[in-house]
Amino acid sequence: MTTDLHIAENELWLHTGAGIFYNVICLLFVLAAWYPACHYVQTMIADENFAQTWYVFWILPAIFIGVNLFMIPKYRSTLYTGRVLQCYIVLSLVLLIILLLFYAMFLMLAVSLNRNARLQHENHLLSLQQERYKNLCMAIEEARQARHDIRHHFVQLSALAEQGDMEKIKKYLLAATGKISDYNLHFCENQAVDSVFGYYSALAKRENIPFHALVSLPADLSIDEIDLCLVFSNLLENAIQASVKTEPARRKINVEVYPHHNHLLLIHVENTFDGKIQQKNNIFQSSKHSGNGIGIESVRHITDKNGGACDFTYEDGIFSAKIMLRI
Repeated sequence: MTTDLHIAENELWLHTGAGIFYNVICLLFVLAAWYPACHYVQTMIADENFAQTWYVFWILPAIFIGVNLFMIPKYRSTLYTGRVLQCYIVLSLVLLIILLLFYAMFLMLAVSLNRNARLQHENHLLSLQQERYKNLCMAIEEARQARHDIRHHFVQLSALAEQGDMEKIKKYLLAATGKISDYNLHFCENQAVDSVFGYYSALAKRENIPFHALVSLPADLSIDEIDLCLVFSNLLENAIQASVKTEPARRKINVEVYPHHNHLLLIHVENTFDGKIQQKNNIFQSSKHSGNGIGIESVRHITDKNGGACDFTYEDGIFSAKIMLRI
Protein backbone atom coordinates (compact mmCIF):
# COMPACT_ATOMS: atom_id res chain seq x y z
CA MET A 1 0.00 0.00 0.00
CA THR A 2 2.89 2.37 0.60
CA THR A 3 5.10 1.25 -2.30
CA ASP A 4 4.38 4.25 -4.50
CA LEU A 5 4.52 6.92 -1.82
CA HIS A 6 8.31 7.41 -2.18
CA ILE A 7 8.70 8.29 1.50
CA ALA A 8 12.21 9.06 2.76
CA GLU A 9 13.78 6.82 5.42
CA ASN A 10 13.78 9.48 8.12
CA GLU A 11 10.31 10.84 7.28
CA LEU A 12 7.21 10.05 9.31
CA TRP A 13 4.51 8.43 7.22
CA LEU A 14 0.91 7.27 7.58
CA HIS A 15 -1.33 5.60 5.05
CA THR A 16 -5.04 5.47 5.91
CA GLY A 17 -5.73 2.26 4.01
CA ALA A 18 -2.78 0.48 5.62
CA GLY A 19 -3.86 1.65 9.08
CA ILE A 20 -7.43 0.48 8.57
CA PHE A 21 -6.24 -2.87 7.19
CA TYR A 22 -3.89 -3.39 10.13
CA ASN A 23 -6.55 -2.55 12.73
CA VAL A 24 -9.15 -4.75 11.04
CA ILE A 25 -6.75 -7.70 11.14
CA CYS A 26 -6.04 -7.04 14.84
CA LEU A 27 -9.78 -6.75 15.59
CA LEU A 28 -10.55 -10.02 13.78
CA PHE A 29 -7.82 -11.75 15.75
CA VAL A 30 -9.21 -10.40 19.04
CA LEU A 31 -12.73 -11.52 18.11
CA ALA A 32 -11.46 -14.98 17.20
CA ALA A 33 -9.69 -15.31 20.56
CA TRP A 34 -12.53 -13.77 22.58
CA TYR A 35 -14.70 -16.87 23.08
CA PRO A 36 -11.96 -19.34 24.14
CA ALA A 37 -10.37 -16.67 26.34
CA CYS A 38 -13.66 -15.94 28.14
CA HIS A 39 -14.64 -19.60 28.60
CA TYR A 40 -11.87 -22.17 28.54
CA VAL A 41 -9.01 -19.97 29.68
CA GLN A 42 -11.11 -18.21 32.34
CA THR A 43 -12.04 -21.59 33.81
CA MET A 44 -8.39 -22.63 33.85
CA ILE A 45 -7.26 -19.45 35.57
CA ALA A 46 -9.87 -20.00 38.28
CA ASP A 47 -8.45 -23.50 38.81
CA GLU A 48 -5.86 -23.61 41.58
CA ASN A 49 -3.83 -26.21 39.62
CA PHE A 50 -3.37 -23.81 36.69
CA ALA A 51 -0.20 -22.27 38.16
CA GLN A 52 1.69 -25.50 37.49
CA THR A 53 1.19 -25.14 33.72
CA TRP A 54 2.87 -21.73 33.58
CA TYR A 55 6.24 -23.42 33.95
CA VAL A 56 6.08 -24.55 30.30
CA PHE A 57 3.74 -21.92 28.87
CA TRP A 58 5.97 -18.87 28.62
CA ILE A 59 8.97 -20.41 26.78
CA LEU A 60 7.64 -20.70 23.21
CA PRO A 61 5.70 -17.39 23.18
CA ALA A 62 8.83 -15.63 24.40
CA ILE A 63 10.80 -17.17 21.53
CA PHE A 64 8.16 -16.09 19.00
CA ILE A 65 8.19 -12.53 20.33
CA GLY A 66 11.96 -12.44 20.01
CA VAL A 67 11.85 -13.80 16.44
CA ASN A 68 9.22 -11.24 15.41
CA LEU A 69 11.28 -8.40 16.84
CA PHE A 70 14.38 -9.73 15.09
CA MET A 71 12.53 -9.92 11.75
CA ILE A 72 11.57 -6.23 11.73
CA PRO A 73 13.62 -4.52 8.98
CA LYS A 74 15.94 -1.78 10.14
CA TYR A 75 15.15 0.32 7.06
CA ARG A 76 11.79 0.61 5.38
CA SER A 77 13.25 0.28 1.89
CA THR A 78 14.53 -3.20 2.74
CA LEU A 79 10.95 -4.51 2.50
CA TYR A 80 10.85 -3.62 -1.20
CA THR A 81 14.10 -5.35 -2.11
CA GLY A 82 13.44 -8.46 -4.20
CA ARG A 83 10.90 -10.75 -2.46
CA VAL A 84 11.66 -9.60 1.11
CA LEU A 85 8.15 -8.21 1.64
CA GLN A 86 6.46 -11.44 0.51
CA CYS A 87 8.79 -13.57 2.62
CA TYR A 88 8.24 -11.26 5.60
CA ILE A 89 4.45 -11.62 5.33
CA VAL A 90 4.62 -15.40 4.83
CA LEU A 91 7.00 -15.87 7.77
CA SER A 92 4.85 -13.68 10.01
CA LEU A 93 1.72 -15.68 9.13
CA VAL A 94 3.53 -18.99 9.61
CA LEU A 95 4.76 -17.91 13.02
CA LEU A 96 1.26 -16.75 13.93
CA ILE A 97 -0.26 -20.09 12.87
CA ILE A 98 2.41 -22.02 14.78
CA LEU A 99 1.77 -19.87 17.85
CA LEU A 100 -2.00 -20.48 17.60
CA LEU A 101 -1.40 -24.23 17.28
CA PHE A 102 0.84 -24.05 20.33
CA TYR A 103 -1.88 -22.22 22.27
CA ALA A 104 -4.40 -24.89 21.27
CA MET A 105 -2.03 -27.70 22.29
CA PHE A 106 -1.25 -25.92 25.51
CA LEU A 107 -4.96 -25.49 26.24
CA MET A 108 -5.59 -29.22 25.76
CA LEU A 109 -2.50 -30.07 27.81
CA ALA A 110 -3.49 -27.71 30.63
CA VAL A 111 -7.06 -29.02 30.69
CA SER A 112 -5.75 -32.58 30.87
CA LEU A 113 -3.25 -31.75 33.63
CA ASN A 114 -5.86 -29.91 35.67
CA ARG A 115 -8.38 -32.73 35.22
CA ASN A 116 -5.82 -35.28 36.39
CA ALA A 117 -4.95 -33.10 39.38
CA ARG A 118 -8.63 -32.82 40.33
CA LEU A 119 -9.12 -36.57 39.94
CA GLN A 120 -6.10 -37.28 42.14
CA HIS A 121 -7.44 -34.86 44.75
CA GLU A 122 -10.89 -36.49 44.62
CA ASN A 123 -9.39 -39.98 44.87
CA HIS A 124 -7.37 -38.88 47.89
CA LEU A 125 -10.50 -37.33 49.37
CA LEU A 126 -12.51 -40.50 48.77
CA SER A 127 -9.82 -42.70 50.32
CA LEU A 128 -9.75 -40.53 53.45
CA GLN A 129 -13.52 -40.51 53.62
CA GLN A 130 -13.60 -44.29 53.20
CA GLU A 131 -11.23 -44.70 56.12
CA ARG A 132 -13.30 -42.27 58.19
CA TYR A 133 -16.48 -44.12 57.27
CA LYS A 134 -14.96 -47.43 58.40
CA ASN A 135 -14.13 -45.91 61.77
CA LEU A 136 -17.61 -44.45 61.94
CA CYS A 137 -19.17 -47.82 61.14
CA MET A 138 -17.17 -49.37 63.98
CA ALA A 139 -18.48 -46.70 66.35
CA ILE A 140 -22.05 -47.27 65.14
CA GLU A 141 -21.67 -50.99 65.63
CA GLU A 142 -20.38 -50.42 69.16
CA ALA A 143 -23.44 -48.29 69.90
CA ARG A 144 -25.76 -50.98 68.52
CA GLN A 145 -23.97 -53.61 70.56
CA ALA A 146 -24.39 -51.44 73.64
CA ARG A 147 -28.14 -51.30 73.04
CA HIS A 148 -28.23 -55.05 72.59
CA ASP A 149 -26.24 -55.67 75.77
CA ILE A 150 -28.54 -53.47 77.84
CA ARG A 151 -31.39 -55.96 77.38
CA HIS A 152 -29.21 -58.79 78.67
CA HIS A 153 -28.17 -56.66 81.64
CA PHE A 154 -31.82 -56.09 82.51
CA VAL A 155 -32.52 -59.84 82.29
CA GLN A 156 -29.60 -60.62 84.58
CA LEU A 157 -30.60 -57.89 87.04
CA SER A 158 -34.17 -59.18 87.09
CA ALA A 159 -32.92 -62.68 87.94
CA LEU A 160 -30.74 -61.34 90.75
CA ALA A 161 -33.63 -59.20 92.04
CA GLU A 162 -35.86 -62.29 92.22
CA GLN A 163 -33.20 -63.97 94.33
CA GLY A 164 -33.07 -60.92 96.58
CA ASP A 165 -29.27 -60.86 96.55
CA MET A 166 -28.51 -57.14 96.81
CA GLU A 167 -24.74 -57.63 97.08
CA LYS A 168 -24.60 -59.45 93.75
CA ILE A 169 -26.79 -56.78 92.19
CA LYS A 170 -24.42 -54.04 93.39
CA LYS A 171 -21.35 -55.91 92.13
CA TYR A 172 -23.02 -56.57 88.78
CA LEU A 173 -24.05 -52.95 88.36
CA LEU A 174 -20.54 -51.78 89.25
CA ALA A 175 -18.98 -54.12 86.68
CA ALA A 176 -21.54 -53.33 83.97
CA THR A 177 -21.25 -49.57 84.40
CA GLY A 178 -17.59 -49.65 83.42
CA LYS A 179 -18.37 -51.55 80.23
CA ILE A 180 -21.39 -49.59 79.02
CA SER A 181 -20.47 -46.75 76.65
CA ASP A 182 -21.33 -43.26 77.80
CA TYR A 183 -23.15 -42.39 74.57
CA ASN A 184 -26.28 -40.36 74.69
CA LEU A 185 -28.32 -43.14 73.10
CA HIS A 186 -31.05 -41.08 71.52
CA PHE A 187 -30.90 -37.92 69.43
CA CYS A 188 -33.35 -38.74 66.62
CA GLU A 189 -35.40 -41.56 65.12
CA ASN A 190 -32.92 -42.32 62.33
CA GLN A 191 -30.66 -45.02 63.75
CA ALA A 192 -27.54 -44.27 61.66
CA VAL A 193 -27.60 -40.53 62.33
CA ASP A 194 -28.44 -41.19 65.98
CA SER A 195 -25.33 -43.36 66.30
CA VAL A 196 -23.15 -40.69 64.68
CA PHE A 197 -24.35 -38.05 67.13
CA GLY A 198 -23.93 -40.47 70.01
CA TYR A 199 -20.34 -41.17 69.01
CA TYR A 200 -19.34 -37.51 68.69
CA SER A 201 -21.26 -36.44 71.78
CA ALA A 202 -19.15 -38.95 73.71
CA LEU A 203 -15.97 -37.49 72.18
CA ALA A 204 -17.10 -33.99 73.13
CA LYS A 205 -17.85 -35.12 76.68
CA ARG A 206 -14.37 -36.64 77.03
CA GLU A 207 -12.84 -33.33 75.89
CA ASN A 208 -15.06 -31.29 78.27
CA ILE A 209 -16.85 -29.58 75.38
CA PRO A 210 -20.52 -28.62 75.97
CA PHE A 211 -22.46 -30.39 73.23
CA HIS A 212 -26.05 -29.37 72.50
CA ALA A 213 -27.87 -31.05 69.61
CA LEU A 214 -31.48 -30.64 68.51
CA VAL A 215 -32.00 -33.26 65.80
CA SER A 216 -35.41 -33.82 64.28
CA LEU A 217 -35.17 -36.61 61.70
CA PRO A 218 -37.59 -39.42 60.84
CA ALA A 219 -36.52 -43.03 60.74
CA ASP A 220 -36.55 -43.22 56.93
CA LEU A 221 -34.99 -40.67 54.58
CA SER A 222 -34.73 -40.63 50.79
CA ILE A 223 -31.20 -39.20 50.89
CA ASP A 224 -28.27 -41.61 50.81
CA GLU A 225 -27.64 -42.59 54.44
CA ILE A 226 -23.87 -42.90 53.92
CA ASP A 227 -23.61 -39.37 52.48
CA LEU A 228 -25.72 -37.97 55.29
CA CYS A 229 -23.58 -39.64 57.96
CA LEU A 230 -20.41 -38.38 56.26
CA VAL A 231 -21.75 -34.82 56.30
CA PHE A 232 -22.48 -35.00 60.03
CA SER A 233 -19.22 -36.77 60.88
CA ASN A 234 -17.12 -34.20 58.98
CA LEU A 235 -18.93 -31.23 60.52
CA LEU A 236 -18.84 -32.63 64.07
CA GLU A 237 -15.22 -33.79 63.86
CA ASN A 238 -14.09 -30.36 62.63
CA ALA A 239 -16.15 -28.72 65.39
CA ILE A 240 -14.54 -30.89 68.08
CA GLN A 241 -11.03 -30.36 66.73
CA ALA A 242 -11.55 -26.59 66.67
CA SER A 243 -13.14 -26.53 70.15
CA VAL A 244 -10.29 -28.54 71.69
CA LYS A 245 -7.89 -25.71 70.76
CA THR A 246 -10.19 -23.15 72.41
CA GLU A 247 -10.03 -22.01 76.02
CA PRO A 248 -12.16 -24.33 78.20
CA ALA A 249 -14.46 -21.51 79.28
CA ARG A 250 -15.38 -20.68 75.67
CA ARG A 251 -15.86 -24.20 74.33
CA LYS A 252 -19.24 -25.11 72.90
CA ILE A 253 -20.87 -26.96 70.02
CA ASN A 254 -24.47 -26.27 69.01
CA VAL A 255 -26.27 -28.31 66.36
CA GLU A 256 -29.71 -27.91 64.81
CA VAL A 257 -31.08 -30.38 62.25
CA TYR A 258 -34.65 -30.26 61.01
CA PRO A 259 -36.65 -30.85 57.80
CA HIS A 260 -38.17 -27.90 55.94
CA HIS A 261 -41.24 -28.13 53.68
CA ASN A 262 -40.94 -31.94 53.55
CA HIS A 263 -38.23 -31.92 50.86
CA LEU A 264 -35.34 -29.97 52.39
CA LEU A 265 -33.07 -30.79 55.31
CA LEU A 266 -31.47 -27.83 57.09
CA ILE A 267 -28.31 -28.32 59.15
CA HIS A 268 -26.70 -25.65 61.31
CA VAL A 269 -23.51 -26.34 63.28
CA GLU A 270 -21.79 -23.70 65.42
CA ASN A 271 -18.57 -24.07 67.35
CA THR A 272 -15.98 -21.83 68.93
CA PHE A 273 -12.44 -21.55 67.62
CA ASP A 274 -9.18 -19.83 68.48
CA GLY A 275 -6.48 -18.90 66.01
CA LYS A 276 -6.58 -17.96 62.36
CA ILE A 277 -8.68 -19.62 59.66
CA GLN A 278 -6.95 -19.63 56.29
CA GLN A 279 -8.68 -19.69 52.92
CA LYS A 280 -7.20 -19.99 49.44
CA ASN A 281 -9.44 -19.52 46.40
CA ASN A 282 -12.47 -19.88 48.72
CA ILE A 283 -11.13 -23.24 49.95
CA PHE A 284 -10.40 -23.69 53.65
CA GLN A 285 -6.84 -24.77 54.39
CA SER A 286 -6.13 -27.58 56.79
CA SER A 287 -4.78 -26.71 60.25
CA LYS A 288 -3.22 -30.19 60.61
CA HIS A 289 -1.23 -30.37 57.38
CA SER A 290 -0.32 -28.24 54.36
CA GLY A 291 -2.94 -28.08 51.66
CA ASN A 292 -6.72 -27.97 51.47
CA GLY A 293 -8.92 -29.07 54.32
CA ILE A 294 -10.58 -32.42 53.68
CA GLY A 295 -13.70 -32.27 55.86
CA ILE A 296 -15.33 -29.11 54.51
CA GLU A 297 -14.45 -30.00 50.90
CA SER A 298 -16.08 -33.39 51.42
CA VAL A 299 -19.23 -31.69 52.72
CA ARG A 300 -19.24 -29.39 49.69
CA HIS A 301 -18.79 -32.34 47.33
CA ILE A 302 -21.71 -34.24 48.88
CA THR A 303 -23.87 -31.10 48.94
CA ASP A 304 -23.22 -30.37 45.27
CA LYS A 305 -23.93 -33.99 44.35
CA ASN A 306 -27.22 -33.77 46.25
CA GLY A 307 -28.23 -30.51 44.55
CA GLY A 308 -28.17 -28.61 47.83
CA ALA A 309 -26.16 -25.66 49.11
CA CYS A 310 -23.68 -24.91 51.88
CA ASP A 311 -22.30 -21.79 53.51
CA PHE A 312 -19.40 -21.47 55.95
CA THR A 313 -18.75 -18.29 57.93
CA TYR A 314 -16.54 -17.34 60.85
CA GLU A 315 -16.71 -14.21 62.99
CA ASP A 316 -15.91 -13.22 66.57
CA GLY A 317 -14.50 -16.66 67.40
CA ILE A 318 -17.60 -18.53 66.15
CA PHE A 319 -17.46 -20.83 63.13
CA SER A 320 -20.85 -21.48 61.54
CA ALA A 321 -21.74 -24.14 58.96
CA LYS A 322 -25.14 -24.01 57.24
CA ILE A 323 -26.09 -26.91 54.99
CA MET A 324 -29.18 -27.49 52.88
CA LEU A 325 -29.81 -30.99 51.47
CA ARG A 326 -32.67 -32.38 49.41
CA ILE A 327 -34.57 -35.24 51.01
